Amino acid sequence: MIRHISIKDFAIIENVEIDFHDGLNIITGETGAGKSIVIEAVSLALGSRADTAFIRSGKEKAVIQMIADLNGTEYIISREISSSGRNICRINDEIVTLTRLGDLCRKLADIHGQYDHQSLLDPENHIKLVDLYHKETISPLRKDVSEAYEDYSALRARLKALLTEAAKDRRQRDFMQFEFDELTAAGLMSGEDTELEERVKLLQNSEKIYENLSGAYYVASGDDRSVLSSLKQISDMISGISSYSGDLGTIDSRLNELYFEFEDIASSIRDCRDNAVFSPEELDAAINRLETVNKLKAKHGKTLDELIAYRDELDEKLAAMDDMDSTKSDMERELSARRHRLLAACGALSEARKASAAELEEKISAELEELNFNDAGFSIEFRDADVLTSGGADTVEFLIATNRGEPLKPLSRIASGGEMSRIMLAFKKIIGDYDDIPTMIFDEIDSGISGITASIVGRKLKDISRTHQIICITHLPQIAACGDHNYRISKESDDAMTYTTVLPLSHDEKVAEIARLLGGSNITETTLKSAEELIAASK
Repeated sequence: MIRHISIKDFAIIENVEIDFHDGLNIITGETGAGKSIVIEAVSLALGSRADTAFIRSGKEKAVIQMIADLNGTEYIISREISSSGRNICRINDEIVTLTRLGDLCRKLADIHGQYDHQSLLDPENHIKLVDLYHKETISPLRKDVSEAYEDYSALRARLKALLTEAAKDRRQRDFMQFEFDELTAAGLMSGEDTELEERVKLLQNSEKIYENLSGAYYVASGDDRSVLSSLKQISDMISGISSYSGDLGTIDSRLNELYFEFEDIASSIRDCRDNAVFSPEELDAAINRLETVNKLKAKHGKTLDELIAYRDELDEKLAAMDDMDSTKSDMERELSARRHRLLAACGALSEARKASAAELEEKISAELEELNFNDAGFSIEFRDADVLTSGGADTVEFLIATNRGEPLKPLSRIASGGEMSRIMLAFKKIIGDYDDIPTMIFDEIDSGISGITASIVGRKLKDISRTHQIICITHLPQIAACGDHNYRISKESDDAMTYTTVLPLSHDEKVAEIARLLGGSNITETTLKSAEELIAASK
């Protein structure tokens, strides 16, 4: 809970220090004295967005510091806003992000303003309140629904994508089949285009190759004057004298090697000549095959290896399309199973919500009766949602009748601001019992009420303050009389500036302040006595 707040150079506040206590803390003051500015400062310390417009005129920065306890741990929270727009947040002297500050302060305090009841007018918030009640039971069921919905939605998206792709593929299937058949019939093999080009070149020059090979073989070993015969004669001559010197022996050895090597070359030339037979049919076949391959490459703008890969890709796509019905059936069966699990999870969540709503109805009805809605009727209506969502299959709306004989109507159609203030207070009382937030701050939510109803609201705030610290700004004496700790906010001006102060009130000062709220500036013995009576009645 909030123990202390220090406000410096914030709006019309120059320097204010306020100690808050357990129970019901009431702040009163003249209209325009700055009551709501105090709440703005508290809100800023709790993590609301900063606005440089709040910096006191003529000052460079505004600083709000707060001391608070949460679960036995003391926190010193600081917000500093500079005129340059710089915004510094600190927790226990450590600079933190606004997000981290907000995460802490959401557990510390909840601020309810005079327009806070607008959230109750939005039916989308009603289901959140039902879920918050008995959250220990409902939260795990909400998680089950959320997970089942995610599983269902993911598969549904995949099936939709599959069907979309299948529809597109079906329109292209004939063309894809034609291309696949064409490429398959071509019997393409990796590297064959290069081999064909070499083969065609060879066949186109086979006659010249044969003539040259024949002539070369004849020169090499065709008759007694051939190169081979001459080498033999030379070798025999040198062999006859090789024994006379080492050099001649070496030459003889080299000639023998040269003769046998050249004899082998001549044999290879002969074999090539015998195989280089001109065949117009073989040439035509090679040319036709090369043209077929090159046309396919040009048509698809791909290399031969890319064509082969494309053919295999088409084969896979066509196989997948042929298997589409089977895949679609499998996915539809799985989608049906996941929808069944989702519906089951939604059903379990809906039952838990309805049980929670039944108890909530009773408690809210009891609270409304205590808040002087003696003839009110309250109901929580459930309807099936138009579509399943991660939040389940329910639409929830609060219905109320504030007068006897009137039918239940949506809460959003209640017009009276005073009625809405009390209805909101009833909800806050119930919510406060299970939301674990130690401090509740109310900024003039008593708007539109007076008389006995104001006294009832004061007692209700007193009741809530037994389990929560309450900080409440009010202009009603009936509510101020219920305060355990009362403060008066006042405003003074000199020739240059306006100053706001907040002072705790003694018992006598509290009586005088309530008398002022009762009778204005004209405080009489009668108003003082009435103030004493109000305080006594609030005990």
